[in-house]
Amino acid sequence: MSEREAVVIGAGVSGLTCALRLVEAGWRVRVWAAEPPARTTSAVAAAIWYPYRAGPADLVEAWGERSFAVFAGLAADPETGVRMAPGTELMAPGGDPSDVPGWAAHIPDFRVADADALPPGRAGWVGWTFTVPIVDTSVYLGWLEGRLRRAGVTVEIKRVASLAEAGEAAPLVVNCSGLGARELAGDAALRPVRGQLVRVENPGLTRFWLDDYNPGGLTYIVPRRGDCILGGTAEDDVEDLSLDEAEGEAVRRRCVELEPALAGARVLELRVGLRPWRPEIRLEAETLPGGARVIHNYGHGGAGVTLSWGCAERVVELANG
Repeated sequence: MSEREAVVIGAGVSGLTCALRLVEAGWRVRVWAAEPPARTTSAVAAAIWYPYRAGPADLVEAWGERSFAVFAGLAADPETGVRMAPGTELMAPGGDPSDVPGWAAHIPDFRVADADALPPGRAGWVGWTFTVPIVDTSVYLGWLEGRLRRAGVTVEIKRVASLAEAGEAAPLVVNCSGLGARELAGDAALRPVRGQLVRVENPGLTRFWLDDYNPGGLTYIVPRRGDCILGGTAEDDVEDLSLDEAEGEAVRRRCVELEPALAGARVLELRVGLRPWRPEIRLEAETLPGGARVIHNYGHGGAGVTLSWGCAERVVELANG
């Protein structure tokens, strides 16, 4: 067994990105996953760059800034499924538009939205406009997997019983198991946040909308090249993956109210996934009793894609430590 061998557990965006960065750093990598990339939580995500429900704030800003830069570069290649898109985030009436989040500092065109750019019926509301990456995971996960395949790495469908099992196969284990870390790492702080969204045909939209203050619930519109993702829900500690037709229709109605051009858009499918949330992302190393090192990288909440490159590069730093 070489000292530069690693097993990455998980084939979502975190696992694939960590595996790729490790390969580029000279590691021999295997990826073990209970499900293929197309069946992970990452495949369900709307995947707009936005640090949603992730902490701690200072590290999230740093990891997010690095990921933003990588995605901005990937957007030049349509084969990646990444593009830069403008849009607007709404704030509740009476909100202070000058109270911007820390991550806004590295977005060049972040500014207060003009009043005439806000949707109808929102008199007194305020908002911000900015341009961020939108990642079509139906394309992007395949692109990541293709990069790994060309480097000689394939995803092995294997349900891992314990970190010790992976530690017997390689001296370095990278734990990107998402909610699976509750069992693998014995982490009781990790909790599911259920999210349901609706995928519809794109009637020609190019701008996104984010509305956390809609009286009906979380509302967002993320236009991709071939479709639009409409969301959504954020239900803490709900682990039900069944689809709710009434809930999907409520999401669709909220989005049509926000963007009337969606009124006639054909519904393609409903999707549901469980965000792996914890009070703070766990990105740290430890040593197993048998001597193998484990680097944990999970608990990203709704920001797995947003933070993927920054977190993967931190994993490589720890691996090379």
